[in-house]
Amino acid sequence: MFKIFFNPTRQMPTALGLVVVLCFTLSAPTQAVAQADGGKPEFIATTQRWLDNAVSNIRPAGAAPLRMEVAVGELDSRLRLAPCARIEPYIPVGTRLWGKTRLGLRCLEGSAKWNVFLPVTVRAYGLAWVVQGNVAPGAVLTEADAIEAEVDWAEEASPIVSNASQWVGQVASRALATGQAVRQGMIKPAQVFQAGTQVRVVAQGAGFQVTSDGQALSAGVVGQAARVRMDNGRVMSGVVLDGRTVRLEL
Repeated sequence: MFKIFFNPTRQMPTALGLVVVLCFTLSAPTQAVAQADGGKPEFIATTQRWLDNAVSNIRPAGAAPLRMEVAVGELDSRLRLAPCARIEPYIPVGTRLWGKTRLGLRCLEGSAKWNVFLPVTVRAYGLAWVVQGNVAPGAVLTEADAIEAEVDWAEEASPIVSNASQWVGQVASRALATGQAVRQGMIKPAQVFQAGTQVRVVAQGAGFQVTSDGQALSAGVVGQAARVRMDNGRVMSGVVLDGRTVRLEL
């Protein structure tokens, strides 16, 4: 009988992206490990239960509870693992329980210590905004470009954009097709003015605010920096607030 050992103080992921800072190398034991029905090692079923529990509380920021599913793959058929009385699962450094990933398994009590990696696929189903119709690169997204539908949030590494206000008015950074979930890597802020545009400059400091006019020396994108020449000829840099306003922090 195999036992799965779990130390909750260092192994259980409590949020998306948590990783464990332990990693061991793969050993090469030669003895055969006991097999359960179907030819799989007995500890695979216990590992499945451990993973189901580990992902049950994963919830990306801003997301409603997701329906989590975990599919455990198979070990390399060429491996011959020595019998082990206590096996510890762990998350390898640089990985997370999200999408196509892997889980480490190491023998703590056995005739030969071993360490292997088990392929795992984590799926996280929930509502998200999904593109309807084709959207050309550079097109400004409107509310009509996406509808809500259930998708696998973990299908791609780029985070889902869950709030419509965060993508409506943004620009498609590449061609988008029907059925794609709206993700951060697909959109970028829209340009709201060109170089040479007359803009209003709002200078803010401790307890005061001054407004003046200036000329943009670079294109303006909401939330990003733009250079402005003031009426006195001085060149300043500030953050673009909207189609004609740049804020300077003094």
